[in-house]
Amino acid sequence: MTVPPRPRAARFATFMFFGLNGFAMGMWVVHIPNIERATGISHSTLGALLLVLGGAAFAGMQVAGPLVDRLGHRRLVPAAGVLLGLAVCGPGFANSWWALGLSLIFFGFGNGAIDVGMNSHAVIVERAYPRPIMAAFHAMWSIGGAIAAVIGAATLGAGVPTGVTLTATGLLCVLLSVLSARFLMEPAEAPAPASSASSGAAEPDVPRRTPGRTVWLLGLLALALMLSEGVANDWAALHMEKVLGTSASTAALAYGAFAVAMTTGRFLTDRVAAWAGPAAIVRYGAAMAAVGLTTAAAAPWVPVSLVGWALFGLGLSGGVPQLFTAAGNLDTRASGALMARVVGLGYVGLLAGPALIGGLTRWMPLNVTFGVPVVLCVLAAVFAGVLSPKPEPAKQPVS
Repeated sequence: MTVPPRPRAARFATFMFFGLNGFAMGMWVVHIPNIERATGISHSTLGALLLVLGGAAFAGMQVAGPLVDRLGHRRLVPAAGVLLGLAVCGPGFANSWWALGLSLIFFGFGNGAIDVGMNSHAVIVERAYPRPIMAAFHAMWSIGGAIAAVIGAATLGAGVPTGVTLTATGLLCVLLSVLSARFLMEPAEAPAPASSASSGAAEPDVPRRTPGRTVWLLGLLALALMLSEGVANDWAALHMEKVLGTSASTAALAYGAFAVAMTTGRFLTDRVAAWAGPAAIVRYGAAMAAVGLTTAAAAPWVPVSLVGWALFGLGLSGGVPQLFTAAGNLDTRASGALMARVVGLGYVGLLAGPALIGGLTRWMPLNVTFGVPVVLCVLAAVFAGVLSPKPEPAKQPVS
């Protein structure tokens, strides 16, 4: 089936926003040590300010969700991209804790807003395609972060001031956000979700009953899977170094194996989802992730542990995009608001996972604490059926 030019252009624009978001976040991350030194703050103060960043991002998600339904994607998504671009400049010029904190409030808010906006738009673009394409957008976010790591390392090595690098990053975000705006689509330009199209006269009742019940289940699944992802982000390398006794350079391979497998899996997920369906992606992916993390935690040998981290990343790679797609298709009239709930809960998990594991290490070894994300992955596999609900039985006519 040939895809019309309009959805193809919108798909490219959505790739652009996902890549820009990953790039902006990556450039911030690689410059955190420089910013910490420039502001003279302690590690504990930085940790508190990172919580401020996370809280502002969550607020941005909840504000952007209803706004995108009201204002439309052509207004909200580019505006969020411009806000993110302007805000990423701030940390590069901060010289005190309060200046950095204020910068991170704007940065976090912009990041949360564009996160919901671009995911909501991705659902619309996917509806205009004859096949799933959501996971590839998330892969592009990872690619943007990888490019930021390479460019950031080069600019840091060349001694380019942090403010200059982040300003250039911000200007790029602003420019590409404005240029991409006209290629975005609105819900009316895409076909209705299959569930809505086939529901006939009963469709007006579905939005009143189904989303409120289902969106929280989708959100809890997103929380479970993204909490597990957060554990890998912050603890994979430390586990390899502290538990298996490797060098720091070898330990870095643990997160590398996880990240490469996750990015690769996201590029492959769409084709598998078209054949097996979204519920199967979440069910078998979460089961694979549970097996992978168990292997990584229990293996006494580095190569086996690396295989475990790779399986963990591959298993987690496709689940969250399926959950976001399902949330955006529950009710096309409130797609952004529903998306904000699921993305927001997932983001809470991403932030809470590393902190939860850190707290548990006071009472048990690090590899034992990984039992928490393993259990959450098993639960996600068990409840994946929410992505393929059974149709309600037809009402019998009254005789």
